[in-house]
Amino acid sequence: MRRRRPEPPPSQPEFRYTPGVADEMLRELAPLLAEEGIDINADVPDMDTLQNALNRAVERRNMALFTPVGQARELALTALRLAIEAITDGDTTLAAAVLEQVEPESPDNSAPTVSSCIGAALGMLDDWLSGHHPQAPAGLGQRTRLPAGHWTGERAATDILVLARKRRAFRSLDTLLIKQGGHNVLYGSALALAAAVQTWSQETGTQVPDLTRTIIR
Repeated sequence: MRRRRPEPPPSQPEFRYTPGVADEMLRELAPLLAEEGIDINADVPDMDTLQNALNRAVERRNMALFTPVGQARELALTALRLAIEAITDGDTTLAAAVLEQVEPESPDNSAPTVSSCIGAALGMLDDWLSGHHPQAPAGLGQRTRLPAGHWTGERAATDILVLARKRRAFRSLDTLLIKQGGHNVLYGSALALAAAVQTWSQETGTQVPDLTRTIIR
């Protein structure tokens, strides 16, 4: 995860036409649209009605993707623990290897996913750094700083720390992803989480592995 030079600005979003993706997405959203009273196989009342229903369905889908529960959350938390401990140990090659094993999707819940890891990390940071977590040291948000040096995901991590202090990191997911890209937000989430855990460890005298087992949950 370490870089010899500062991380370059994120590239502009790339738009690519892939046949069939729109139909696949519509089929995936069909149950959510049905709850809005929209049958994708029937005529819809008007385009405004369809667009509004689509917007709500996409928002609900994204919320589910980035709010893992059960096995999906456990897998995400395990990956985050491993990455945090590797970063704080100075083994950033291992940290990168852990994060590179995170999958874009895992239909059978056999691997951690990018959305699960990002969502879990941002939710914890929002609570910790805004002062809403009962165990977090007072002033943790103000004292948490990224580790020295240059890092993959450091631009995203910087934005995440600022937002989490206001308890707005999770709510700003769309903006973060558009601005930084999913890969950098994944790395930045882990980096910001590691910085917070390291500060928490120093404040309380608790070893990082012991701390991750109790607060990464």
